[in-house]
Amino acid sequence: MVGSGRASKDFSLPSLDLETRMTDSYTIPADLLYTKEHEWTRIEGLLARVGITDYAAKTLNDVVYVSLPASGAKVKQLESFGTIESIKAVSELYSPISGTIAKVNAELLTRPELVNKSPYGEGWIMEIETTNLTAEKPVLLSAEQYTRLIASLGK
Repeated sequence: MVGSGRASKDFSLPSLDLETRMTDSYTIPADLLYTKEHEWTRIEGLLARVGITDYAAKTLNDVVYVSLPASGAKVKQLESFGTIESIKAVSELYSPISGTIAKVNAELLTRPELVNKSPYGEGWIMEIETTNLTAEKPVLLSAEQYTRLIASLGK
C-alpha cells in the first residue's frame, strides 16, 4: 500500500440513517462536504478523506484508471491533483481541501472499478493532512447544497 508511513485514521462508512437521497439514482451522504466538481470529503480532526461522488461515478460509468497523487505531495483547494478515466471520458480530479497527501488508496491501481462500486467506501482516492481547514471548509457544499446542484444539472 502506498502511504507516508503515518498512522491512518479509521474512517468509517457513512451511516445509512444520515444519508440524503436526492432521487432513486444518487446517494448523497449528509455527513460529507462536496465540491461543485463532484468530489466529496469526510473530515475527521485535521485529516480529510477524499473521493468522487455517486453522481460522478455514475456519470463516468465504468472507471478504468485513476491517477493517484504521490504521498507527501501538496494539494491546494479546488486545484487538480490527477485524473480519472472511464470508457466514456477522462476527467480532472480536484482537491476539496488544501494540505499534504497522507495516504492514497493504492487498491485503485489494480481495481479502479471500486470507484463505481463504492464511491463513498472502498473507492476513496486519498487522505489529506489539512493545512487551512477553518478558512476552506466554508467554500465546500453541504449535502443539501450539493443535492440542489445535482438537481439543477438535470434541467
